[in-house]
Amino acid sequence: MMIYKVLRSPEWRQFQDQGQTAGAPVDLADGYIHFSTAETLPGTLAKHFSGEDDLWLLACDPETLGEALRWEPSRGGLLFPHLYRALRLDEVADARPLPRDAEGFRIGALP
Repeated sequence: MMIYKVLRSPEWRQFQDQGQTAGAPVDLADGYIHFSTAETLPGTLAKHFSGEDDLWLLACDPETLGEALRWEPSRGGLLFPHLYRALRLDEVADARPLPRDAEGFRIGALP
């Protein structure tokens, strides 16, 4: 099972340049990096990225993130993965553009 992080293109470029990230502004404000599961990703996109373009979907194996990854209740009592440290570029198993059309985001087959 993979977990997913959505970044805006400038955030993704900065992550690539620096080799690690503390996340997007919401992550910095909350003190941890928010991830979604395949189940919660559509709701995350609808709630936090509606109407946005130029997004990237990053996939990470939770097993590689160690003890700093915690599963905590959030929207609707569902458990969400939260990373309490910087995410390193070498921990990203897959990164791809996340296109959007009139119907919404085209997630496609997830890694």
